[in-house]
Amino acid sequence: MVDTTPLIRAVDHFADRLRAAPQSRLQRGAAAEALALARELAAWTQRLEEPGTDPREMPDAGMFAAADQITVAGHDLALVLESEEEVAEALRLVEEAQKRAGV
Repeated sequence: MVDTTPLIRAVDHFADRLRAAPQSRLQRGAAAEALALARELAAWTQRLEEPGTDPREMPDAGMFAAADQITVAGHDLALVLESEEEVAEALRLVEEAQKRAGV
């Protein structure tokens, strides 16, 4: 079993930063960046769980739901990753998205 603790921590940290961010920051792109990450992580999870099927797109539930969406998508992905390399790639995606979001 692969250790996904660093990924879970990074996702939770990003979500906490989003929850603490002012509405103006969310509107300036932080929420959109989080939604894009959530969609990417959810699609990755679906590809691993349901190979050969088209991933369904996570809906836009609004800027105040973005933190919850990355939390759910990140935790779901952590459950199905099978290698340290996959964990490192997912962690990189989360860290880069958080930098772009500016939170």
